[in-house]
Amino acid sequence: MLQLLQNEWMKIWKRAATHVMVVLLLLSVIAIGAITKYQENGLSVPDNENWRQGLEMENKEYQKQLDEGTVSPDLIEYTRSQIAINEYRLEHDITTNVDYSVWDFISDSSELISFAGLFTIIIAAGIVANEFTWGTVKLLLIRPIGRAKILFSKYLSVILFGVCLILVLFGFALLLGAILFGFPESSTPYLNYHDGKVTEQSMILHLLITYGLNSIDLLMITTMAFMISSVFRNSSLAVGISIFLMFMGGTVTYMLSTKFEWAKYILFANTDLTQYFEGTPLMEGMTLTFSIVMLCVYFLIFHMLAFFVFKKRDVAA
Repeated sequence: MLQLLQNEWMKIWKRAATHVMVVLLLLSVIAIGAITKYQENGLSVPDNENWRQGLEMENKEYQKQLDEGTVSPDLIEYTRSQIAINEYRLEHDITTNVDYSVWDFISDSSELISFAGLFTIIIAAGIVANEFTWGTVKLLLIRPIGRAKILFSKYLSVILFGVCLILVLFGFALLLGAILFGFPESSTPYLNYHDGKVTEQSMILHLLITYGLNSIDLLMITTMAFMISSVFRNSSLAVGISIFLMFMGGTVTYMLSTKFEWAKYILFANTDLTQYFEGTPLMEGMTLTFSIVMLCVYFLIFHMLAFFVFKKRDVAA
């Protein structure tokens, strides 16, 4: 298995397109850093001695909106979270006078996880389909190795490639952010609101959790692209469907959730696990356990289809 994994890993990195993907990801981080560094506003926070009064006034306005019912139903929980966080700041004397730093830059760079996901999808869509297109699948299957092991090594290589891109993104954002913006002068915790309570998290732990949770969508879409590649032997189809669902799946699911209760069973209603930690579930009745179970079900279905079809396919022709 290790030898198979090494072979697949070498195949991925021998392609010039793979190196172009990494370079494009790094250039994207640099572009965000350059734009953020030289923008006129938003980086420097003035030393506001009356920040406590500002938070108190903000809370009064939020509470007034809640009492009068002028807050949109979708924003009620968000408004309550802001009130709770402001109260926690006041109680524990955590100032809002914090300049933009490397932690903020890493957080902003997390938007590029979808960009890394796009590259991973391209690799997943071609890693099986291209074997049939190039005719190399026959040479691959004449080895005294089970088809399941061959397919699993390809899938594992794709996932490792995706993890590699996420680590490169995080590491380069950390390096570039430290150079451009530096570290904060004092350690400021991240205030997390969950189940009506506010807790403190170290910024590095919060960012690691953020990158991890945001990678769930990447994992599921990549697995689907791998399944389509294995079943239909068409990399273009796999890329097209996967990219479309990656960017439109969430929007379409949200629209359906406003009218149909069964929308909660759709894959994209469950890929955003941050809704259970820093927001509200997409639909009433959804829980973290429910979403994890749904993700596992889809994950198993994708793999069952991919492995079943690949093991039964006749490649003699």
